[in-house]
Amino acid sequence: MTVRRLSALAIGVFLVSALAWLVVIPRLQPHTFNGVVMQSLTEAPAIDLRSTSGELVSLDSFKGKLVVVYFGYTHCPDVCPTTLSTLNRALDRMGDRSDDVQVVMVTVDPERDTVDLLAEYMSYFNETFIGLTGSVEDVAKVATTYGVYFAANDGDADSGYTVDHTAHLMVIDRAGHLRLVLPPELGPEEIASDLEYLS
Repeated sequence: MTVRRLSALAIGVFLVSALAWLVVIPRLQPHTFNGVVMQSLTEAPAIDLRSTSGELVSLDSFKGKLVVVYFGYTHCPDVCPTTLSTLNRALDRMGDRSDDVQVVMVTVDPERDTVDLLAEYMSYFNETFIGLTGSVEDVAKVATTYGVYFAANDGDADSGYTVDHTAHLMVIDRAGHLRLVLPPELGPEEIASDLEYLS
């Protein structure tokens, strides 16, 4: 074998090794989550509410998918639309892997957020996003089990009011465990990174 062929072979082996290093090694390194990781794998609290399609929905309806749960409302002036827009951009970054993610928003304003209004609002951000509603008592029960605070400010359904609420995102894995809490200040890249790792 000539020196030239040996050199070409050595270069080829080097390139294949370098490519393997670039592809395999990052997968072997532990993922650094941007959200807060739940230390114990506990089953996510139950959610039994009415969806934007009008049917009763539970977490079992999304078995096999990552579920991102957000508590917000359609009349929210700032945080809710910003968060849902960020989630939409995160799913865009994931490409086809976003098919493994279901985003649901539980309304914290069930008196104003009808099924039709929620459907229109959620589809504005992403056609796959689902809004969930129910009685004030049912919504309060779900919010409490997720550690979510919400309270309406002065006003009524006719004159208008705002609702103070927890703005974090809860991520439930494919097995139904509450795995992550994502703070509202995360960008689409950070959210996509965590969701891709879990998907």
